Amino acid sequence: MDQHNTHGPGPADRPAGRPAPRPDRDHDTWTTIDELHDWLEAETGIPPEQDLLLRMLKLSEEVGEVAQAVIGATGQNPRKGATHSWQDVEAELCDVIVTAMVALRTLTPDAATVFAGHVRRVAARPRTPLGP
Repeated sequence: MDQHNTHGPGPADRPAGRPAPRPDRDHDTWTTIDELHDWLEAETGIPPEQDLLLRMLKLSEEVGEVAQAVIGATGQNPRKGATHSWQDVEAELCDVIVTAMVALRTLTPDAATVFAGHVRRVAARPRTPLGP
C-alpha cells in the first residue's frame, strides 16, 4: 500500500462488489482497516468474545514495542546500546494506531464515524496553558 497516496484508488481500482467510499471517510485508511478487520475475522478460530478481548490486549503488546524502540533509539540499555532508530519508533507508533483502529472496528462497524466524532470532541476541548 502506498502510504503517500492521498487520493485513493479510483472506481476502476475498487474490487467488484465493494461500495464507493463515503465522503465522510478517509478512503485509504478506513478501507484498509475494514479489510484488515475482515481478514482477521475470517482467520480467527476462537469465539467472538475471546477474539475481542485479545484484540484489545494486542494494543498493550504494540505499546510495549514502542517502549522497546524508544529505549533502543536512546541507547538506554547499556548492554545493548543503540539498537533502534527514531524511524523505528515512528513505525511502532503507527502499528499502535492501526491496532487501535482495528480494535475499534471490532467493537463497531461504524468505527470511522465514532472516531471522527471523538476527534471533533477532542478538538472542541478548551486548551489551558501548560506549566505552573
